[in-house]
Amino acid sequence: MAAKVQPPSSPQLEELSVMVFLCDIPLKSYYFIPYSEGSEHAATATLPAAFSDLLPHFLVEPEDEYIVKNKPVMLTCRSTPATQIYFKCNGEWVHQDDHLIERTVDPATALPVMQVTIEITRQQVEKIFGLDEYWCQCVAWSTTGTQKSQKAYIRIAYLRKNFEEEPQGKEVALDQEVLLRCHPPEGVPKAEVEWQKNEDVVNPESDPNFFVTPDHSLLIRKARLADTGNYTCVAKNIVARRKSSSAPVVVHVDGGWSEWSKWSACGADCSMWRSRECTQPSPGTGGKDCQGLDLQSLNCTSQQCPQTVSSTEDVALYVGMVAVALCLTLLLIIVVLVYRRKKEGLDADVADSSILTTGFQPMGIKPSKPENSHLLTIQPDLTTTTTSYQGTLRSRHDATGKFSMTNGPLLDPLPNGSHTLHNGKLNSDHTEFVSRLSTQSYFKTLPRDIANTSYGTFNFLGGRLTIPNTGISLLIPPEAIPRGKIYEIYLTVQRKEDLRLPLTGCQTLLSPVVSCGPPGVVLSRPVILSMDHCSDACLDNWAIRLKKQNFEGVWEDVLLMGEELVSEPFYCQLEAETCRLFSEQLGTLALVGESLHMGAAKRLRLVLFSDAYCSTLEYNIRVYCMDDTQDVFKEVMQMERQLGGRLIDEPHLLLFKDSYHNLRLSIHDMPQTHWRSKLLAGYQEIPFYHIWNGSQRYLHCTFTLERLSLSTCELTCQLCVWQVEGEGQSFSLDFNIAKVTTVDAEFMLMDNNTMALAGPSAFQIPYLIRQKICSSLDAPCPNGADWRMLAQRLKLERHMSFFASKASPTSVILDLWEAQHFHSGNINQLATVMADIGKQEAMIFLVSDGEC
Repeated sequence: MAAKVQPPSSPQLEELSVMVFLCDIPLKSYYFIPYSEGSEHAATATLPAAFSDLLPHFLVEPEDEYIVKNKPVMLTCRSTPATQIYFKCNGEWVHQDDHLIERTVDPATALPVMQVTIEITRQQVEKIFGLDEYWCQCVAWSTTGTQKSQKAYIRIAYLRKNFEEEPQGKEVALDQEVLLRCHPPEGVPKAEVEWQKNEDVVNPESDPNFFVTPDHSLLIRKARLADTGNYTCVAKNIVARRKSSSAPVVVHVDGGWSEWSKWSACGADCSMWRSRECTQPSPGTGGKDCQGLDLQSLNCTSQQCPQTVSSTEDVALYVGMVAVALCLTLLLIIVVLVYRRKKEGLDADVADSSILTTGFQPMGIKPSKPENSHLLTIQPDLTTTTTSYQGTLRSRHDATGKFSMTNGPLLDPLPNGSHTLHNGKLNSDHTEFVSRLSTQSYFKTLPRDIANTSYGTFNFLGGRLTIPNTGISLLIPPEAIPRGKIYEIYLTVQRKEDLRLPLTGCQTLLSPVVSCGPPGVVLSRPVILSMDHCSDACLDNWAIRLKKQNFEGVWEDVLLMGEELVSEPFYCQLEAETCRLFSEQLGTLALVGESLHMGAAKRLRLVLFSDAYCSTLEYNIRVYCMDDTQDVFKEVMQMERQLGGRLIDEPHLLLFKDSYHNLRLSIHDMPQTHWRSKLLAGYQEIPFYHIWNGSQRYLHCTFTLERLSLSTCELTCQLCVWQVEGEGQSFSLDFNIAKVTTVDAEFMLMDNNTMALAGPSAFQIPYLIRQKICSSLDAPCPNGADWRMLAQRLKLERHMSFFASKASPTSVILDLWEAQHFHSGNINQLATVMADIGKQEAMIFLVSDGEC
């Protein structure tokens, strides 16, 4: 009886083969055992003596295969003459029990033929960690030696849903060339492309007027009227079939005018006429009328003019026309006199004392002591009634409350119990503010979330709004609000479930959705919005766009990172974890990224929670996988605090790549004598697109564990979180479940800063000093000791063209410094930079605010 034979590992096999041939001992004596019918699993056999000197050669070699969804693939290898055949996959021998063996005899040569088949599953391919591709090959033996087959590569097939570029509709003239571009979705194997016109397949072979380019675009060489229709790009591979949006192509013909008609007879006005019509062909299907005159006149000669005599009716007509003109002139004079008299009596404090429909009008301010107010001087503004800014923010029916400027607080209390604006904090009632905003048509999407909304009242001295523990703030630089205006401004973070962005293809939300407003407010210079993002901050991996929601609720692209135009109202600096957005317009904004390849990655924050107290045998561990932005972390902390959860480990970071692979979570190394997992599978999995899309904020997995005794209080285990074929994190947990604890601020960065600051206290650089620095550095210096050197020393040289486009480049640089260093900035460090540039004005930084 033949014994079962396990093939040796690859290095052993090669060494053994070399040793056998060097010693000139038959290989059969070592590990080739005669085949018998009773050994159904054996993959070995002996050869007749006549064929003992032949090397095996392959009749069938394994071919490349694709795994579609979860269907396994079969690899086959056939060789003659062969005593045994085994598969090797990614350098490891496949177990003999996994081989399906068939033996026959070639009738033509009488040589024995051996065929071996194995099955490869999707799980086997996914488990190859860190390798680009999964491969298998077979090795055949005879008594003379061995032969290896070609490698067969097994890949997981897929076809993404969204096209990288879809065809766009066009309107073209007759005989014009038309190019419809199409980049199919990413897929393995690469998708084949066909074009359809009105659901019928376009065949370039039967119609040479069509041509499909190597990059899958459709070229219509000369547009014909029959080519009008809806064109669709269709991509397909072995996994799926995708259709792009239809692109309408309209072919039009330029029409002309008909011939001029004959001249008419000479009329009473001593002129004659002729006409023509746009009828060759007539405009249709949205076509435009012909250009040019369709009616023409010509004066008659004196002989052709009919003889007429002025009648009394004509004289009466002329007298009536003169009388009407005089009446209109007199009425205009009366209107001007009334307007001037009313304007002289208009109170300069408030240009409009009522709220018109939904409009809040900015107010003009009149200083009461101009001789003592140097820094705080605000000139009256009597033009506010024509401003375009609308949005009801405060009722001002009480005309007795006047604004005055003193050397004390920046502004006295406002009428009707409105909020007092001081040279510092703003005391405000958030509930009253949010309720007022929610009734206005402009703010239908503004959430009534008091904890995530801040607001304040500001004038030309500027200020700052902050939403604590979210990383979101709005810096309103000095002079951003025109002098004489007072604006009530809000800042809020939208919940993603309340305001969803339309994302396509490889796009993902990289930042919170932030609203600041009111929209339409007039700004003299850009404000700076700071918010977290969760990209890897490598622009080589991303196409990052700033999206803004317009008044109709439609999201529009307003900026492409790295390709900003200084003439546009938006400009962005992307830092490692924060985005600083210069904006001349207020509204609802968000960062959306589109990965350029699979190397692009998002930062995920992994946070572990458990029950605060366990009195039963079951115990739950919740693992949150969220975007690494502070606003999401704050929401999860608040939610777990309400659930009575406990934070059981520090947050960890994980780079999640655009590789279409899911995120897996598993728990290991629990003491089996005390604990067991109730999870039936070996791991839990979060789908790739749920994480990549970024619209679901609270993605998490719950592991339910069971302790075998109520006396067991200590839990030790290993938690692993990894992306298939990507990076992973491992958590070692060791804690007492009986200890009563709740979520607190221990691991949460507590932001105790005031939500709203107005005037000088919102800035580190005193206002007068800022003015002196700007006047000193704005003017170009031959030796470069100007704003350009300041930007270089602060490592902001990438934005030189943006700074240069502003009236005061230094002022914009200082705005950015204020936005970056409000919490941790050292004013003396900035003074050192100024001293290095060689400007003596830097020494004034050392003067206290009181002396300024």
